[in-house]
Amino acid sequence: MKSKIVLDTNVLVSALITAKGYPAKIINELVFGNKVRLCISQEVWKEYVEVLNRNRFSKFQNFKENANIVLAKIEELSLKYIPDLNYNVIKDESDNKFLELAVFSESEYLVTGNTGDFTLIDFEGVKIITPGEYWRKTSTMLHE
Repeated sequence: MKSKIVLDTNVLVSALITAKGYPAKIINELVFGNKVRLCISQEVWKEYVEVLNRNRFSKFQNFKENANIVLAKIEELSLKYIPDLNYNVIKDESDNKFLELAVFSESEYLVTGNTGDFTLIDFEGVKIITPGEYWRKTSTMLHE
């Protein structure tokens, strides 16, 4: 069975801004390559759509067009959940939805570049990890 993951919104933004970084590799090769299963909830989906449609990203070439492609593919490929958990562990309260989804969906990893707010390395069995750490760990396992 494929590993399940939750991606913080900042991973999507980073992937769309820098096509060669770890976030882009995770999305393009692992998620879109169907090597891992991305989990989303309604709350996470709403944040993805809202953030990726912000005007401040229009300064990046083709950001909006690429964001629409990424969102459509995520909607098509992801596992959808309705978490019934309520945590208050992350300093930025709106980020608790990612933990709630990760725990509820029994995801192995929550991948985030937000190490300022996500200071835990493990929560209820979910490993909280940066895109670089996740890529190094996963790409090694997938090629064994």
